[in-house]
Amino acid sequence: MDLPLIAPMLATAGSLPPRRQDARWAYETKQDGQRVVVYLPGDGRMLLRARSGQDITAAYPELAPLGTALGPTPAVLDGEVLALDERGRADFQLLQSRMGLAHSPALAAHRAATVPVHLVLFDVMHLGAESLLPLGYTRRRGRLEELALDGPSWSTPGAVVGHGEEALRATRENGLEGLVCKRLDSVYEPGVRSREWIKIRNMRSEDVVIGGWLPGKGRLGGLPGAVLVGQRAAGRLRYVGGVGTGWSEAERTDLAALLETAASDTCPFDPVPAVPGARWVVPRLVGEVRFSTRTREGMLRQPSWLRLRPDLAPEESAADVPDDLV
Repeated sequence: MDLPLIAPMLATAGSLPPRRQDARWAYETKQDGQRVVVYLPGDGRMLLRARSGQDITAAYPELAPLGTALGPTPAVLDGEVLALDERGRADFQLLQSRMGLAHSPALAAHRAATVPVHLVLFDVMHLGAESLLPLGYTRRRGRLEELALDGPSWSTPGAVVGHGEEALRATRENGLEGLVCKRLDSVYEPGVRSREWIKIRNMRSEDVVIGGWLPGKGRLGGLPGAVLVGQRAAGRLRYVGGVGTGWSEAERTDLAALLETAASDTCPFDPVPAVPGARWVVPRLVGEVRFSTRTREGMLRQPSWLRLRPDLAPEESAADVPDDLV
């Protein structure tokens, strides 16, 4: 049979539901991977589509056996492709070495041997000849669990009803990306970023030293588009990334004046990062940034600016820089 093309439903960033409504919500671990819609036509084949709708099946050949998991029953499933580190946690940097290989099946097969992926399934939108889109989350979740889709490279993680504060605390304590809160009565809205699903990302904050900046473009012309930041490790200022979000226009204007007075011809980072168009400054401005995690090279992922820290000297910015950067 021909299965309907279904765009994934998206969550809206927010916070935990009010405690008095806690029992009306389910809580799932937020995974740091690639969102996919899985099509099982019931003839042994499997098709994966990314959020964009692109066919990425060939990028993940180890998932092909899922095509026979439901026998002749057709289905459309929602899930996330993960690459797991040695501690069993999703590592997006590892996954990046697998993404984008849909047009290189031979290379995808080679990478699968060294960086295998795992597919987690958390919703079912179509089953047999029936559309499940109008059903509430609880009923869809029940249908999904009845399928018992747990195999060598795929699984159906559990969800918790109620106990949102405890669930969020557990993700933080275990170093996980965050939590997705889903109303028990929420229908599946293809392609919609809905308030019926709320995502909460666990973020860390640390102090950094500004060592340079990049000029803004368009409406940010004449203002810093991003600052280049570092942290102290073994007596050196190590570059940990660029931060381009988190300011108002007024804050960017104030920052531009501070950067102008600190201008320098010498890069303060050791080693010098390859950042085309960088403008260097004397590393005397300290700020606080928020970020989700670090890459294996110690770079900050998804950093955003919080505030200047005039109360701190640059030498006080040492933080959790990985040992192999020292």
